[in-house]
Amino acid sequence: MAATGARLFSAALFRRYPPSPDGKTNSRRTPIATPRLAVSVDQVPPATVEKEKRREEKKKRRMNGWNEYLERSKELIKPDGGPPRWFSPLECASRLDNSPLLLFLPGIDGVGLGLILHHQKLGRIFDIWCLHIPVADRTPFTDLVKIVERTVRSEYQRSPNRPIYLVGESLGACLALAVAALSSDIDLVLILANPATSIRRSHLQLLTPLLEALPDPFSPALPNILRSTTGESLRMVLDNVVQGLPLQNTAGELVKDFTTFSLSLHVLADILPKETLVWKLKMLKSASAYALSRLYAIKAQTLILCSGNDQLLPSQQEGERLLELLPRSKSQLRKFNDSGHFLFLEDSIDLVTIVKGTSYYRRGKSHDYISDYIPPTPEEARKVTESYSLYNLVSTVMLSTLEDGTIVKGLAGIPSEGPVLFVGDHMLLGLDKVPLWCRIFSERNIVVRGIAHPLFFMRTKKGKLPDVSYFDGLRIMGAVPVAPTNLYKLFSSKSHVLLYPGGIREAFHRKGEEYKLFWPEQSEFVRMAARFGAKIVPFGVVGEDDIGQVVFDYDDLVKIPYFRSEIESLTKETAHLRNDAGGEVANQQVHLPLILPKVPGRFYFYFGKPLETKGREQELRDKQKSQELYLQLKSEVEKCIAYLKEKRESDPYRGLGPRLLYQASHGFESDVPTFEI
Repeated sequence: MAATGARLFSAALFRRYPPSPDGKTNSRRTPIATPRLAVSVDQVPPATVEKEKRREEKKKRRMNGWNEYLERSKELIKPDGGPPRWFSPLECASRLDNSPLLLFLPGIDGVGLGLILHHQKLGRIFDIWCLHIPVADRTPFTDLVKIVERTVRSEYQRSPNRPIYLVGESLGACLALAVAALSSDIDLVLILANPATSIRRSHLQLLTPLLEALPDPFSPALPNILRSTTGESLRMVLDNVVQGLPLQNTAGELVKDFTTFSLSLHVLADILPKETLVWKLKMLKSASAYALSRLYAIKAQTLILCSGNDQLLPSQQEGERLLELLPRSKSQLRKFNDSGHFLFLEDSIDLVTIVKGTSYYRRGKSHDYISDYIPPTPEEARKVTESYSLYNLVSTVMLSTLEDGTIVKGLAGIPSEGPVLFVGDHMLLGLDKVPLWCRIFSERNIVVRGIAHPLFFMRTKKGKLPDVSYFDGLRIMGAVPVAPTNLYKLFSSKSHVLLYPGGIREAFHRKGEEYKLFWPEQSEFVRMAARFGAKIVPFGVVGEDDIGQVVFDYDDLVKIPYFRSEIESLTKETAHLRNDAGGEVANQQVHLPLILPKVPGRFYFYFGKPLETKGREQELRDKQKSQELYLQLKSEVEKCIAYLKEKRESDPYRGLGPRLLYQASHGFESDVPTFEI
């Protein structure tokens, strides 16, 4: 096996080696002989049966992660007498240019394989090093902080323009916070999973006397901790101990409760024997106190990940508390209500997707929505679509126009090569964005970068608007904050860009304003599109009036003092746009109209014939000429809308009932026909 380890860590695989604990770069191979660690980166009431089925599926996913972790841990936990050290877990990786460094700081286990299910995907966009703390090592927490800090400073000197990511779980999250407090002059990004800063409010404190009372040959406490990631056994055991039940009875219950781990108990016992577990539990207390006392000094960008089913720590409450204590403008929180303590070992969790959805991936001083953007995978696009359940009911129809003017079903008329600018109408609440993005991506493998309102990305203050986490899926699919510089960068990178000139005014329209355009009087994009020779595709979308009707709109709401005050408050929570514009488009009040839902009808998209600007760069520099093209585009969008409104009247499957009947006989994955073109 030693020979295998030497082969896997050969010089051909890495640009340089992780440093030794003193912070110096190693010129020799790491002493850890590890196998390849890269893995592929899936008569009872019916409601009760379905609930049990989901529970079993979740349990199976967690077990798969545990099995992988335990199998790969066998080589790393062999005693070697060495100090804590770094290792690179990937046999090879094809990274993006200038990929940032990611340092993984393990939890109480210390193995360093907590990200094993994520290694392959992370390795495509990061340079990954993992900290391994040997089982018998007794390095104090303050010395662990020094080891990580030396590494951070050494790597920062190598690449001062590149951020360094510290990903820590539990104990490792305390370590990341401590290092960030001592390294406020360094560009760090913290990703904290279920931080152990809440240890003093956890029942884990009661484990120490239990462990010390158990005999060495039979210490079941560790399996109990692991099992509690999927159940309530830890709380039951602690209650038993508090009530003074005999320890042998408690041990017997533990043995019964951990039959699923019976084949791996020896590995678990090797990872955390009793003496090591007692040492780590005591370290948790000192680590928590150390980190909490230095939160005021932290300036790093921070992402907190919290599990709702964490039986070891009150993680969600702690996440909300840390969010208030850390720099608000640089910190975000994501909750995973069904997950246990060992978040990264669950197959349902994808750290790369989380980083993409939060816009936390960057290779420079700040996140660039164009150069730092990583396109979605087909699986990510599918999950985004599924997360918006409405779109599974509306059976969207897509039409496009070929270069010769022929209208066809599908998206064959959409230009393959960019830059391309899609310009169209906004339906109520922006319901058109997700089906457009996901359909074009799935059918044409084209990522459409949607220009979006700032409320999808940030809040100017805490309030009642939906949390920005609600829009993670839109950012995964390519949403970009509206800004001239972003539009310029997208065109220069030959992207496919989606723009709604009517913006929030169309998305929050009034009663009777369905499909009415509220565009600025003057063009805001034509001359920039022409500068890059972009093709402009006008499109129309209809269908909102088949799923709901506005019965109480902005004009009604502002007449009531309470609602008028609420609208003013909501509007102040996000950045203002078009302050210097006139007319209706300048009305950017954020509000939620009262909508009377209907049985879902259908969405229809019609992409008109692309308008060329290539070769017209000089001509369209003239304001009058660009204004003429702008008005032509607006007219084309209105024609697309009128065409769809007329044609849908002849669609026999416009209603939900006929569509369900068709799919019942042809399969629920089948495409439902529509009107004849």
